[in-house]
Amino acid sequence: MSAVLTPRAATGARSDYTVIGLVGLAHGTSHFFHLLLPPLFPVFIRDFGLSYSQLGLLVTLFFVISGVGQALAGFLVDRIGARPVLFAALSFFVVAALAAAAAQSYGGLMLAAALAGLGNAPFHPADFTILNKRVSQPRLGHAFSVHGITGTLGWALAPVFLIGLGELVGSWRAAYLCAALVPLAVLALLFLQRGVIDDRRGAWSHDKVGAAPAPAEHALAFLKLPSVWLCFSFFFWTTAALAAIQGFAGPALARMYGLPLSATAFVVTGYMLCAAAGMVVGGFVVARIQALERTIAAAMALAAALLLLVASGWLPALLASGAAALAGFGTGLAGPSRDMLIKRAAPPGATGRVYGTVYSGLDVGFALAAPVFGALLDAGLPQAVFSVSALALLLGVVSAALVGWRLSSRTQRLP
Repeated sequence: MSAVLTPRAATGARSDYTVIGLVGLAHGTSHFFHLLLPPLFPVFIRDFGLSYSQLGLLVTLFFVISGVGQALAGFLVDRIGARPVLFAALSFFVVAALAAAAAQSYGGLMLAAALAGLGNAPFHPADFTILNKRVSQPRLGHAFSVHGITGTLGWALAPVFLIGLGELVGSWRAAYLCAALVPLAVLALLFLQRGVIDDRRGAWSHDKVGAAPAPAEHALAFLKLPSVWLCFSFFFWTTAALAAIQGFAGPALARMYGLPLSATAFVVTGYMLCAAAGMVVGGFVVARIQALERTIAAAMALAAALLLLVASGWLPALLASGAAALAGFGTGLAGPSRDMLIKRAAPPGATGRVYGTVYSGLDVGFALAAPVFGALLDAGLPQAVFSVSALALLLGVVSAALVGWRLSSRTQRLP
């Protein structure tokens, strides 16, 4: 066999990598805007006199709008295509950052959260539609891995960008003005490369060449599949745990271990960087291990064990912060297997709708969990932030196991 790619193969690989990179950059921007407000919660408490419960409701507003919009966006993506929806989403992020910079009260912060939620809504159905249509099957697992990594890096960058820039220039409003330039620049790049991410020119990777078209089904027929709702529940539980880390791990560690907020705020960045490393490994694991639910179970059980160790209070302060950050490796390792599991659960032609519905579980998890964890902190129970998040991860393991069982049963019944 020749060690050199043929021109056609090289062109195909180059096209795949370009699509993966562009979609990953857009996805990283969406995750950056998940954390448009939480890194500056202590500033809002100082300037606006808010409680953690009130701040948790800002997260709830973001994800309620994003969750409802995400389920609807899946239908829109299937109808008009992913590319124009993606452009509109990035435009909403620009406006959201400007609204945050201009906020003068809790109402202004709510407006920024609502606009950012509208921008976030279409990303998963749009991204996965483009990836499934424009990336060849051999590189699809790695595409999912990169997609997860860039999202995680967006989460990691947000606290450093907003806190660091705010301290550097002495104004959190200026930091938000700079944040508006991020989606603006990404939108400009995607527009210049719009032909590369045109999902109308691709085909579903699970459509067989020459096969007869599948009989037409009702647009909501996929909602009858138990595996879709099990995937939804998986996202709900795992995201509830993530909400604890993103919004409240810093203040919880400060209260439990006496660390300054300036130090604990960057635990989120450490968690996300560890998650990114886990996703790199997970991209190779998903290509070699077919029992996806087993990978998910082992990885998330590791993360849960580390969070329970932090909750115990047995560790020295800096080691506890490190353990909380290291838990991100386990959740990241499970990421590519999770996305491949959802792909297997999606019937041909309904991928946008399935991803929109399933990933709305992420939004529901954030929306419901954020005020709960905020209330736990207000009630003087910082250790519960970590113990309850560990329990949520274990419930996610159960959901993933049931998805694998349902898909296995369905495969065994096929002729």
